[in-house]
Amino acid sequence: MDLNDVMKMLKDPQALQKQAQEAQARMAALSVVGVAGGGMVRMTMNGTMDLLNVEIAPEVIDPNDPDMLKDLLKAAHNDAVYRIREAMQADVARSMGPLAGMAGLGT
Repeated sequence: MDLNDVMKMLKDPQALQKQAQEAQARMAALSVVGVAGGGMVRMTMNGTMDLLNVEIAPEVIDPNDPDMLKDLLKAAHNDAVYRIREAMQADVARSMGPLAGMAGLGT
């Protein structure tokens, strides 16, 4: 997408809305896995931040140490959220083309 494309979109709000809807659909279709504990805890989330699946290895379920499991769950969740944000940033940077650098999204 070049500057002329951006100018056309700004003149055509419907095209801008369509592009935004397409981006939302791409993010909804995105699926990431956040991991913690060397893969002992895995959380699958989509681009709309819905939690799709949680996998917990039996060996990390210690009734005498629930805080460890809580920490692993938080770490896996945070990892998944980070991966979603990275994917969103990359998608926006791709769709903005050369303008991404000006917006600070190309890094």
